[in-house]
Amino acid sequence: MGENMTHKIISSHLVKGSMVPGEDVFVTVDQTLTHDINAVMTYLAFEQIGLKRARTEISVSNLDHNLLYIDFKTPDDHIYLRTVAEKYGVYVSRPGNGICHMVHASRFAEPGKLLMGGDSHTPSCGALGMLSIGVGGMDVATAMTGLPMRLTMPKVVKVNLTGKLRAGVNAKEVVLEMLRRVTIKGGLGKVFEYVGEGVKTLEVPERLTIANMGAEMGATSSIFPADEVVERFMHAQERGEKYREFLPDEDAAYDEEMTLDLSALEPLIALPHQPDHVVPIKSLEEHPVVQQVFLGSCTNGSYSDFAKAALVMKGHYVNENVQCTAGIASKQIYKQLMQDGYLAMLVDAGVRILELSCGPCCAIGQVPPTNGIAVRTSNRNFRGRAGSPNANIYLVSPESAAATAIKGTFAAAEDVMEPEELAKLSEIHEPEHYFVDDAMLIKPLSEEEAEKVEVIKGPNINSLPVPEKPEKNLECRISLKGRDHISTDDITPAGAEFSSMRSNIPLMSKYCYHRYDPDFAERARELGKSIIIGGENYGQGSSREHAAINPMYLGVKCVIAKSIARIHCGNLINHGIVPLLFENPEDYDKVEQMDWLQIENFPDQIAAGEVTVIDKTKGISFKTKVNVSEAQKEVILDGGQLRHLQKQLIEEGILPAE
Repeated sequence: MGENMTHKIISSHLVKGSMVPGEDVFVTVDQTLTHDINAVMTYLAFEQIGLKRARTEISVSNLDHNLLYIDFKTPDDHIYLRTVAEKYGVYVSRPGNGICHMVHASRFAEPGKLLMGGDSHTPSCGALGMLSIGVGGMDVATAMTGLPMRLTMPKVVKVNLTGKLRAGVNAKEVVLEMLRRVTIKGGLGKVFEYVGEGVKTLEVPERLTIANMGAEMGATSSIFPADEVVERFMHAQERGEKYREFLPDEDAAYDEEMTLDLSALEPLIALPHQPDHVVPIKSLEEHPVVQQVFLGSCTNGSYSDFAKAALVMKGHYVNENVQCTAGIASKQIYKQLMQDGYLAMLVDAGVRILELSCGPCCAIGQVPPTNGIAVRTSNRNFRGRAGSPNANIYLVSPESAAATAIKGTFAAAEDVMEPEELAKLSEIHEPEHYFVDDAMLIKPLSEEEAEKVEVIKGPNINSLPVPEKPEKNLECRISLKGRDHISTDDITPAGAEFSSMRSNIPLMSKYCYHRYDPDFAERARELGKSIIIGGENYGQGSSREHAAINPMYLGVKCVIAKSIARIHCGNLINHGIVPLLFENPEDYDKVEQMDWLQIENFPDQIAAGEVTVIDKTKGISFKTKVNVSEAQKEVILDGGQLRHLQKQLIEEGILPAE
């Protein structure tokens, strides 16, 4: 049997390990990316490692998430991120250049390469035949050292696409349908590989939308072939020399298969408060008043997305009850839309054009009103994700969002367009040539020039806290018992104010679980050390490692849950919090917040893979599993990734022994 694309990339980057699903493999990483509200921790860690330069082919620091400077903190962060990048040989995408995933796909992605990024939507670059994986910031720092990165070998799912999307149906419908079928947990430990005749009908930004939201299925990544469509896109970006055909073998083997008929899809909508709560728009019986519509984000911020939304809105005006905003994914796209008249159409319809940034997607601006209803083309609708704990967020395509803005309630393009107008949406395609201007990309300096750079740290930028090794006998209280599906937004709130604090862990930790349990931070601080209990899918959503760093700083020693999301589990390990899973999920119901728990011979039990927990308050005990690899156990027992990494670099002779 032949190889699929995922296996080809992993085997060509393999340093050691067995390519058996669930086993550890160690791979070299070609490229990394970071963004501003997570990256300070990444580069603080890289500074502490002690290397003089990043040892990847390409590393990029994107200043794209928080461009709303409410005080000195974020501009100070951006100055630090620029100067530290110059010091260590990293590209900088300046504020206003665009959102990291679109910028990377347009200017850096290459077929057959391996990318790791400090954002959960890094798989976007799978649109170009690149294996792109979202990880925590400490993992990015590790990848930048050039050491092989640990990866759990995924299963590979063949998704055979047939047919062609009809007018008014977007690639967003493809991934919403995938979420409806697979659910937010169904992609765990898997890569979705899209193949078939239907793939040829999807342009690169459409593929990007699907790969981007594959993260919401819990997938390791998603990938498309590098075919003539990708070749055309890369030539349009003046990067044709970087193109190479990259396809699965005709007889490629897969672990699972499924088929999706593009021509059978209709406009869909994800209901609050999970992206897999998907139904057809036409099936909705209630049509409440919508207060906000947001067009754009990394998921649906392409030229075609906005051109189609503009055609839907042409001749109409935004409903008087609706605030409609647009977040275009890059300066390149903005200029093209402006030249072709689509931007004017949007402005004429009453759409407000925002910064070229992530903005509303991560609650930096455009927070919905009390109990408000917001319709968005972004990728997540968790409770609190938009900055309001009681807002209801619905996810749709750009065509449906535009129609909703006009109607003032849920609608699809076919509800506001005549058939002949609707048909014109299928005539919209990506440009044959994009505006290529990399003036807002700061290229890496030479090593000689870099040595002269002074890294500038504002007063809000604190050192990265480093955890200790697990203590022999742990005895402490439960500081929090949480429900199912606690997200990283629940643990570390989004928003301009909170995002600006992320360089200062002592300050940010005061707001840990701020919206979920306002008393948590003070309670954890008073306890000194504690354990968190979680339900299913603990730590879902954004890759933000602050959701691990802040609890660690507050003394949380381990999380015991029914299940833990992949990236968050890695972040817990990296920052010294031991992730444990209930062996019997019913034991979750037996423990309560503030119970006294005891774990004897903790390091030895971690190494053995099974930990017995004694609840002294209830007079019971229960078993938990250390459901991680042997390599991850080493990191835990070393006291987190930074200590483990420094030990590795000394052993490899890359750093001198202390």
